[in-house]
Amino acid sequence: MFASPLARRLAKEKGIDIAAVAGSGPHGRIIARDLDGARAQPVPAAPAAAPAAPAPQAAAPAAAPKPALATAPGAEQVKALFEAGTFEEVPLDGMRKTIARRLVESEQVTPIFFLTVDCDLDDLMALREQVNAAAAKDKDGKPAYRVSVNDFVIKAMALALQKVPGANAVWAEDRILRMKHSDVGVAVAIDGGLYAPIVKKAELKSLSAISNEMRDLALRARNKKLKPEEYSGGSTSVSNLGMMGMRNFTAIINAPQSSILAVGASEQRAVVRGGEVKVVTQMTTTLTCDHRVMDGALGAELLSAFKGFIEKPMSMLV
Repeated sequence: MFASPLARRLAKEKGIDIAAVAGSGPHGRIIARDLDGARAQPVPAAPAAAPAAPAPQAAAPAAAPKPALATAPGAEQVKALFEAGTFEEVPLDGMRKTIARRLVESEQVTPIFFLTVDCDLDDLMALREQVNAAAAKDKDGKPAYRVSVNDFVIKAMALALQKVPGANAVWAEDRILRMKHSDVGVAVAIDGGLYAPIVKKAELKSLSAISNEMRDLALRARNKKLKPEEYSGGSTSVSNLGMMGMRNFTAIINAPQSSILAVGASEQRAVVRGGEVKVVTQMTTTLTCDHRVMDGALGAELLSAFKGFIEKPMSMLV
């Protein structure tokens, strides 16, 4: 039985069959307070008088069901910790189960490290206004595109991977696969989970093309109409929570990708430049890296390249 030594001793002293006691400790462990109110019952004498030799044979069958206890009864053990009627049970759909399994595998298997850098956005914001102002309009006055900060982030990450090809790779157990193109996943929150559709060959696409493609992918992701090939592959992803006011956070790698960029909110900050305090628009980005694919220096080189494109956004248009 999964019981504490004190609970076992008290059960023996009080003549309580501990197998009939429900545990309230961590993971269903039987503890001393569980014996309060339990009725004393005659404890069969046979186990005490049994020879020592057969004991291992009797214990072996009891160990077999343990894998099942880690899955099916787990929910009941968790529910037992809360008062009945104080919660609602929400069954998991296939997508939520897949997300949970892959993220747990990523955290358990992938050795990771984090790199963080602040990026100046003043030049990018000014260029974004010019790019959007130059968009052609249809007869209803609707622009052909509207580029967002996230579109610049996707493009900058794609170009950074081309500049640092060693980071544009994934782990394949007995080898590393180095990619020729920059396929960048973009996290899209949907009801009950998230998708990360892939912008293929993002380094070759214009900002307006990336913008329009992301609008289409995000819409179909929320309607759960993406094809499997549209959210599979890629060597990295972008997760942007800036629109929710998050200044800084870390993200979990979507295996088998080797990195993911967490993008925070753009905000005005006071910084010291040339001995003077200036107000600049900045955003904080944190790169999660798979240490099997890239070491700290390579990861830093990738993030520095990304910062360079963000702070000199005109280089993304050339």
